[in-house]
Amino acid sequence: MQIILASQSPRRRELLGLLRVPFTVRAADIDETMDPAKAAYDEVARLSYEKAAAVERESGDIVIAADTIVVCDGAVLGKPKDEAQAKAMLSLLSGRDHQVMTGMTLRRGNRAITSTTVTDIHFRQLSQQEIEDYVATGEPMDKAGAYGIQGFAAPFVEHLVGDYYNVMGLPVCRLSQDLQKIMEDM
Repeated sequence: MQIILASQSPRRRELLGLLRVPFTVRAADIDETMDPAKAAYDEVARLSYEKAAAVERESGDIVIAADTIVVCDGAVLGKPKDEAQAKAMLSLLSGRDHQVMTGMTLRRGNRAITSTTVTDIHFRQLSQQEIEDYVATGEPMDKAGAYGIQGFAAPFVEHLVGDYYNVMGLPVCRLSQDLQKIMEDM
């Protein structure tokens, strides 16, 4: 039996490492298009499930897959396509509340545990110069909502309610609990 992380994300690798379990990385290649007619909460869970199902594994292996989005006033913010989109996302989030949602699936054999963890975030008001300076770092380009809470955007977060690690892309507390549950079936 091995634990497989279905993600190339260095942040997810780092966070899974906090649980001190050996794992390998095998990224899933799926269409990550979300259905705008469906609730973002459900869609992010569906994507994590599809990622977990797409990874090659042996019957006893445990696959961990996740997908993270940012939602502000019903608008789903994925990874920005370019700097202009990153600036627009950060301008939207400036001085406002938003949610970070991570869908996560643990799959072992035919059993799957799928959940969505939500963290509420409030950004302080950002100046246009702050947004431009942040985007110039390049950090926003591979992150949902165009920011990384653990990086140069840390000073933007006035407060949060929920799992900090969820904002980084993997809800560690929930992961620990679900991993224990799925391993009990061994």
